[in-house]
Amino acid sequence: MKLLFGIYQYLIAFPILVVLTIITAILTLIGSPLFSHQWWGYYPPRIWAKCWCILMFVKVEVRNRELIDADSAYVFVANHQGAYDIFAIYGYLNHNFKWMMKKSLQNIPFVGLACIAAGHILVDRSSPSAIAKTMDTARKRLANGMSLVIFPEGSRCIDGKLQRFKRGAFKLATDFNRPIVPVSIDGSFNIMSKKAHSINPGKITLTIHHPIEPSNDMEAIMQQSYDAIKSALPE
Repeated sequence: MKLLFGIYQYLIAFPILVVLTIITAILTLIGSPLFSHQWWGYYPPRIWAKCWCILMFVKVEVRNRELIDADSAYVFVANHQGAYDIFAIYGYLNHNFKWMMKKSLQNIPFVGLACIAAGHILVDRSSPSAIAKTMDTARKRLANGMSLVIFPEGSRCIDGKLQRFKRGAFKLATDFNRPIVPVSIDGSFNIMSKKAHSINPGKITLTIHHPIEPSNDMEAIMQQSYDAIKSALPE
Protein backbone atom coordinates (compact mmCIF):
# COMPACT_ATOMS: atom_id res chain seq x y z
CA MET A 1 0.00 0.00 0.00
CA LYS A 2 2.84 2.40 0.85
CA LEU A 3 4.45 1.71 -2.55
CA LEU A 4 1.17 2.35 -4.36
CA PHE A 5 0.67 5.62 -2.49
CA GLY A 6 4.23 6.67 -3.35
CA ILE A 7 3.55 6.07 -7.04
CA TYR A 8 0.26 7.99 -6.80
CA GLN A 9 1.92 10.82 -4.87
CA TYR A 10 4.77 11.46 -7.29
CA LEU A 11 3.14 10.59 -10.62
CA ILE A 12 -0.40 11.89 -10.13
CA ALA A 13 -0.93 14.10 -7.07
CA PHE A 14 2.25 16.19 -7.21
CA PRO A 15 1.91 17.17 -10.90
CA ILE A 16 -1.72 18.21 -10.32
CA LEU A 17 -0.79 20.20 -7.21
CA VAL A 18 2.11 21.94 -8.95
CA VAL A 19 -0.25 23.11 -11.68
CA LEU A 20 -2.82 24.21 -9.08
CA THR A 21 -0.10 26.10 -7.20
CA ILE A 22 0.91 28.01 -10.33
CA ILE A 23 -2.72 28.79 -11.21
CA THR A 24 -3.46 29.97 -7.65
CA ALA A 25 -0.35 32.15 -7.60
CA ILE A 26 -1.27 33.75 -10.94
CA LEU A 27 -4.85 34.43 -9.78
CA THR A 28 -3.52 36.02 -6.59
CA LEU A 29 -0.93 38.08 -8.47
CA ILE A 30 -3.55 39.42 -10.87
CA GLY A 31 -6.56 39.72 -8.58
CA SER A 32 -4.92 41.26 -5.50
CA PRO A 33 -3.60 44.50 -7.05
CA LEU A 34 -6.56 44.93 -9.40
CA PHE A 35 -9.32 44.29 -6.89
CA SER A 36 -8.61 43.44 -3.24
CA HIS A 37 -5.92 41.35 -1.59
CA GLN A 38 -8.39 40.71 1.23
CA TRP A 39 -10.43 38.50 -1.14
CA TRP A 40 -7.93 37.36 -3.75
CA GLY A 41 -5.22 36.79 -1.18
CA TYR A 42 -7.41 34.47 0.85
CA TYR A 43 -10.11 32.59 -1.05
CA PRO A 44 -8.13 31.13 -4.00
CA PRO A 45 -5.31 30.02 -1.65
CA ARG A 46 -7.91 28.54 0.69
CA ILE A 47 -9.17 26.27 -2.10
CA TRP A 48 -5.54 25.48 -3.06
CA ALA A 49 -4.74 24.47 0.53
CA LYS A 50 -7.76 22.18 0.69
CA CYS A 51 -6.63 20.49 -2.53
CA TRP A 52 -3.22 19.76 -0.94
CA CYS A 53 -5.06 17.99 1.87
CA ILE A 54 -7.67 16.16 -0.18
CA LEU A 55 -5.32 14.87 -2.89
CA MET A 56 -2.79 13.65 -0.29
CA PHE A 57 -5.51 11.95 1.82
CA VAL A 58 -5.04 14.28 4.76
CA LYS A 59 -8.20 14.79 6.80
CA VAL A 60 -8.56 17.97 8.85
CA GLU A 61 -10.88 18.22 11.84
CA VAL A 62 -11.58 21.61 13.46
CA ARG A 63 -12.79 21.76 17.04
CA ASN A 64 -14.43 24.69 18.83
CA ARG A 65 -14.82 26.95 15.80
CA GLU A 66 -17.84 28.46 17.54
CA LEU A 67 -15.47 30.19 20.00
CA ILE A 68 -14.50 32.81 17.40
CA ASP A 69 -16.61 35.43 15.63
CA ALA A 70 -16.30 35.53 11.84
CA ASP A 71 -16.59 39.34 11.88
CA SER A 72 -13.94 39.98 14.54
CA ALA A 73 -10.19 40.44 14.13
CA TYR A 74 -7.80 38.29 16.13
CA VAL A 75 -4.16 37.40 16.50
CA PHE A 76 -4.11 33.62 16.07
CA VAL A 77 -1.09 31.86 17.58
CA ALA A 78 -0.47 28.23 16.69
CA ASN A 79 2.20 25.62 17.29
CA HIS A 80 4.24 24.62 14.25
CA GLN A 81 4.67 20.85 13.84
CA GLY A 82 5.26 20.60 10.11
CA ALA A 83 4.66 21.89 6.59
CA TYR A 84 1.01 20.83 6.60
CA ASP A 85 0.19 23.33 9.35
CA ILE A 86 -0.05 25.93 6.59
CA PHE A 87 -2.51 23.92 4.49
CA ALA A 88 -4.62 22.99 7.52
CA ILE A 89 -4.99 26.57 8.77
CA TYR A 90 -5.35 28.17 5.34
CA GLY A 91 -7.90 25.64 4.20
CA TYR A 92 -9.95 24.97 7.30
CA LEU A 93 -9.75 27.81 9.85
CA ASN A 94 -12.53 29.60 7.92
CA HIS A 95 -11.42 33.06 9.03
CA ASN A 96 -9.81 35.63 6.72
CA PHE A 97 -6.29 36.52 7.83
CA LYS A 98 -2.74 37.40 6.84
CA TRP A 99 0.29 35.28 7.66
CA MET A 100 3.42 36.47 9.38
CA MET A 101 5.95 34.27 7.59
CA LYS A 102 9.67 33.85 7.05
CA LYS A 103 11.14 36.21 4.47
CA SER A 104 12.93 33.27 2.83
CA LEU A 105 9.57 32.03 1.51
CA GLN A 106 9.58 34.90 -0.99
CA ASN A 107 12.22 32.93 -2.92
CA ILE A 108 9.80 30.13 -3.82
CA PRO A 109 8.90 30.53 -7.52
CA PHE A 110 5.39 31.97 -8.04
CA VAL A 111 4.47 31.41 -4.37
CA GLY A 112 6.79 34.13 -3.04
CA LEU A 113 5.45 36.82 -5.36
CA ALA A 114 1.88 35.72 -4.66
CA CYS A 115 2.47 36.04 -0.91
CA ILE A 116 3.71 39.59 -1.38
CA ALA A 117 0.72 40.48 -3.61
CA ALA A 118 -1.67 38.90 -1.09
CA GLY A 119 -0.42 41.24 1.63
CA HIS A 120 1.19 38.64 3.87
CA ILE A 121 3.93 39.90 6.16
CA LEU A 122 7.46 38.69 5.48
CA VAL A 123 9.45 38.60 8.70
CA ASP A 124 12.94 40.04 8.21
CA ARG A 125 15.22 39.46 11.21
CA SER A 126 18.42 40.60 9.47
CA SER A 127 18.76 43.79 11.53
CA PRO A 128 16.94 45.81 14.21
CA SER A 129 15.66 48.23 11.55
CA ALA A 130 14.36 45.32 9.42
CA ILE A 131 12.54 43.87 12.44
CA ALA A 132 11.03 47.29 13.17
CA LYS A 133 9.83 47.55 9.55
CA THR A 134 8.25 44.08 9.77
CA MET A 135 6.39 45.01 12.95
CA ASP A 136 5.22 48.27 11.37
CA THR A 137 3.75 46.35 8.42
CA ALA A 138 1.98 44.01 10.83
CA ARG A 139 0.55 46.97 12.72
CA LYS A 140 -0.85 48.39 9.48
CA ARG A 141 -2.61 45.09 8.75
CA LEU A 142 -4.13 45.04 12.23
CA ALA A 143 -5.12 48.69 11.95
CA ASN A 144 -7.14 47.79 8.84
CA GLY A 145 -9.11 45.21 10.82
CA MET A 146 -7.38 42.12 9.45
CA SER A 147 -6.55 39.08 11.55
CA LEU A 148 -3.03 37.65 11.70
CA VAL A 149 -1.81 34.08 12.04
CA ILE A 150 1.59 33.68 13.66
CA PHE A 151 3.68 30.68 14.69
CA PRO A 152 5.20 32.07 17.93
CA GLU A 153 7.77 29.27 18.06
CA GLY A 154 9.35 30.91 15.01
CA SER A 155 9.99 27.73 13.02
CA ARG A 156 8.91 24.12 12.70
CA CYS A 157 9.84 21.89 15.59
CA ILE A 158 12.41 19.11 15.15
CA ASP A 159 10.83 16.49 17.42
CA GLY A 160 7.13 17.34 17.38
CA LYS A 161 7.23 18.93 20.84
CA LEU A 162 6.10 22.44 21.69
CA GLN A 163 8.93 24.98 21.79
CA ARG A 164 9.29 28.29 23.62
CA PHE A 165 7.32 31.25 22.25
CA LYS A 166 8.72 34.52 20.96
CA ARG A 167 7.11 37.79 22.07
CA GLY A 168 6.23 39.46 18.72
CA ALA A 169 2.67 38.14 18.33
CA PHE A 170 1.73 39.07 21.87
CA LYS A 171 3.24 42.54 21.57
CA LEU A 172 1.13 43.19 18.45
CA ALA A 173 -2.04 41.93 20.14
CA THR A 174 -1.40 44.20 23.11
CA ASP A 175 -0.56 47.24 20.97
CA PHE A 176 -3.84 46.95 19.03
CA ASN A 177 -5.99 45.48 21.77
CA ARG A 178 -6.72 42.37 19.70
CA PRO A 179 -7.80 39.13 21.37
CA ILE A 180 -5.26 36.32 21.11
CA VAL A 181 -6.66 32.98 19.94
CA PRO A 182 -4.43 29.97 20.65
CA VAL A 183 -4.76 27.14 18.11
CA SER A 184 -3.41 23.66 18.77
CA ILE A 185 -2.26 21.72 15.70
CA ASP A 186 -1.95 17.98 16.25
CA GLY A 187 -0.99 15.38 13.64
CA SER A 188 0.94 17.35 11.05
CA PHE A 189 4.32 16.21 12.41
CA ASN A 190 3.49 12.65 11.37
CA ILE A 191 2.24 13.79 7.97
CA MET A 192 5.29 15.84 7.01
CA SER A 193 7.89 16.79 9.60
CA LYS A 194 10.72 19.25 9.05
CA LYS A 195 13.12 16.52 7.93
CA ALA A 196 10.62 14.52 5.84
CA HIS A 197 10.87 14.30 2.05
CA SER A 198 7.45 12.76 1.43
CA ILE A 199 3.89 13.11 2.70
CA ASN A 200 2.06 10.51 4.76
CA PRO A 201 -1.74 10.24 4.73
CA GLY A 202 -3.31 10.98 8.08
CA LYS A 203 -5.39 13.33 10.19
CA ILE A 204 -4.73 16.82 11.53
CA THR A 205 -6.78 18.25 14.35
CA LEU A 206 -7.08 22.01 14.82
CA THR A 207 -8.33 22.90 18.29
CA ILE A 208 -9.40 26.53 18.71
CA HIS A 209 -9.21 27.80 22.28
CA HIS A 210 -11.05 30.61 24.05
CA PRO A 211 -9.78 34.07 23.05
CA ILE A 212 -7.39 35.65 25.53
CA GLU A 213 -7.72 39.35 26.17
CA PRO A 214 -4.47 41.27 25.59
CA SER A 215 -2.59 42.52 28.61
CA ASN A 216 0.52 44.51 29.45
CA ASP A 217 1.64 41.48 31.45
CA MET A 218 3.34 39.91 28.45
CA GLU A 219 4.70 36.89 30.32
CA ALA A 220 1.24 36.03 31.61
CA ILE A 221 -0.52 36.02 28.22
CA MET A 222 2.37 34.13 26.63
CA GLN A 223 2.16 31.47 29.32
CA GLN A 224 -1.63 31.34 29.09
CA SER A 225 -1.42 30.83 25.31
CA TYR A 226 1.31 28.21 25.68
CA ASP A 227 -0.70 26.28 28.26
CA ALA A 228 -3.85 26.40 26.11
CA ILE A 229 -2.06 25.05 23.04
CA LYS A 230 -0.27 22.36 25.05
CA SER A 231 -3.54 21.22 26.66
CA ALA A 232 -4.79 19.79 23.33
CA LEU A 233 -1.54 18.07 22.37
CA PRO A 234 -0.55 14.52 23.38
CA GLU A 235 1.98 14.15 26.17
